[in-house]
Amino acid sequence: MGEAGALSGRLYGVGTGPGDPELLTLKALKTLQAADVVAYFAKRGNSSNARQIVAGYIRAGQAEEALHYPVTTELHRHADGYKAQIEEFYAEAAERVAAHLDAGRSVAVLSEGDPLFYGSYMHLHVRLAPRYETEVIPGITAMSGCWSAAGLPLVQGDDVLTVLPGTLEQAELVRRLGDSEGVVIMKLGRNLPKVRAALEQAGRLAGAVYVERGTMGNGSFVPVADKVDDTAPYFSLILVPGWSARP
Repeated sequence: MGEAGALSGRLYGVGTGPGDPELLTLKALKTLQAADVVAYFAKRGNSSNARQIVAGYIRAGQAEEALHYPVTTELHRHADGYKAQIEEFYAEAAERVAAHLDAGRSVAVLSEGDPLFYGSYMHLHVRLAPRYETEVIPGITAMSGCWSAAGLPLVQGDDVLTVLPGTLEQAELVRRLGDSEGVVIMKLGRNLPKVRAALEQAGRLAGAVYVERGTMGNGSFVPVADKVDDTAPYFSLILVPGWSARP
């Protein structure tokens, strides 16, 4: 990590876990409540999922820094316009956080699940960790929370576990489904029909389980083959278990 200046604050990447506020770690809670500033990402016009998880733990009057994405699904992620806007946004967000650090304030940046696992926090980390004293507080991942909620053993022994983003092309999903025993498919949303088709094409539909809001009070899980609609909210993923020799 970078060395802090004499008046620099400290940067924390805080994993808030998969959704259930009780799955926030003791260290994350302690760090959150001690920080001078709580920062978090959110879609434009929406509240922050990470902040919602920890809302009951934020101190009254605690300073907050909301970092709103300029674009979400309006542009394809591979479009030049999207890449340029999102890179500019992350650079600007990093400097907004850096301004607090330069003023000697500690900043806790919230991240759903684990900060260094598909987390937006990583875009701040790579820009700021070389310049400021930094600590990352790990969080329980969405996939761990979901397979626990569903009571679904995923891999054992020499099984290979693969984590796939549902944004991949169908042919690539099929190829990778064939290369692994246990599979977690994240980033569903509007990709659910494509993912379901890839599971069927790869011969992995039977046994695949769709989990929605896995660690929350309104959570549910159902075999993918029995899910008749194409709706998949942000807090959802698909689990494809390995361990074919299980009793």
